[in-house]
Amino acid sequence: MKTDTNYALRVMFVCHGNICRSPMAEFLFKDMLNKRGLSGRIAVASCGTSAEQCGNPVHYGTKRILSGLGIDASGKYAARLNASDYNKYDWFLGMDSANIRNMVRLFAGDPSNKVRRLLDFTSSPRDVLDPWYTGDFDLAYKDILEGLNAFFASEISGKLY
Repeated sequence: MKTDTNYALRVMFVCHGNICRSPMAEFLFKDMLNKRGLSGRIAVASCGTSAEQCGNPVHYGTKRILSGLGIDASGKYAARLNASDYNKYDWFLGMDSANIRNMVRLFAGDPSNKVRRLLDFTSSPRDVLDPWYTGDFDLAYKDILEGLNAFFASEISGKLY
């Protein structure tokens, strides 16, 4: 992940293994930013709180959703979040409450209030259910898109235009 100071904002999406929800959020958000001409102004990445999937490619269910939208996720492999990442990003957007607890534990707190659930930006705060367990990648996509739009509206729109 490029961490130079030319970015106006740095966003890290986080889930458990970094093969389903967080890469879906990463690539959807990159696509959203690209379509708005903001891709060079915001750094976007994703990680997992667990090391169990490290090195594995994006789950085929996530690839199916992204591919259907014309978004290529090839070359993305699961990575684990590190304590040192806290000083490299402005936002850590977790997919569920367990991700939040794991991040706060890893970071030994959240003194700058950077850690939030993605759907906390919506009018209906909740967890993005894990399609690894539910099998429902379409619901994960719908929830992630809702969260991304709400995050963009509250934290980016108007601040970078």
